[in-house]
Amino acid sequence: MRQLVVDTETTGLEPSEGHRIIEIGCVEVIERRLTKANFHQYLQPDREIDAGAVAVHGISTAFLADKPRFADIAEELIAYLRGAELIIHNAAFDVGFLNHELRQWRPDAPRIEDLCTVVDTLALARQRHPGQRNSLDALCRRYEIDNARRELHGALLDAEILADVYLAMTGGQVALALGQESIAHHSGEPAQTGVVARRVRKDRPALRVVRANEAETTAHQRRLEAINVASDGGCVWLSPAR
Repeated sequence: MRQLVVDTETTGLEPSEGHRIIEIGCVEVIERRLTKANFHQYLQPDREIDAGAVAVHGISTAFLADKPRFADIAEELIAYLRGAELIIHNAAFDVGFLNHELRQWRPDAPRIEDLCTVVDTLALARQRHPGQRNSLDALCRRYEIDNARRELHGALLDAEILADVYLAMTGGQVALALGQESIAHHSGEPAQTGVVARRVRKDRPALRVVRANEAETTAHQRRLEAINVASDGGCVWLSPAR
């Protein structure tokens, strides 16, 4: 699955009041791995930026003076987004602005919902952690994601942080096929999966036992607790022995 973690920065809060997108950041994730095939663009909004917005993201009108307009990058953006699953925190805000920009560019332009599916990580976090703070900063603290670089909001930086949060929040457990492996025959036949029996030599040397140190044990315990949170208490390694 191709997923894109998306964030935007804007001139203000309401597209209906003529506010525009001034930064788009997208981080590509395929099979739960960051590919570094990201999309990032600052945009000239052809209007002033609200002082409250500048206080949040620190982007000035002067900085954007020589940047392209949304119409200049619209086709490239559509091609990049098409068919992906978008991961967005408070998706209604960003999708609303993106759809507004697309309509401004071309009245018959597709909506984001026509191009992609959308997952709202704010809604997901509220399901997993009802009654708790679920801002991006709060989720970083909960899942021990380092956001020390985040003095101001920035679309690409926030998308990178959200990607880490999303992967931690949806980590869960995967099935382990212990004792099984693929057997590829030299004859060129397709690989088969089955239990492999190996005869152990009686005169083999004793196996070396490497024990985890204190730091590794602590890190392992934290990982198990994160898995337990992400799987709603389903981490079998934390369950009492039966």
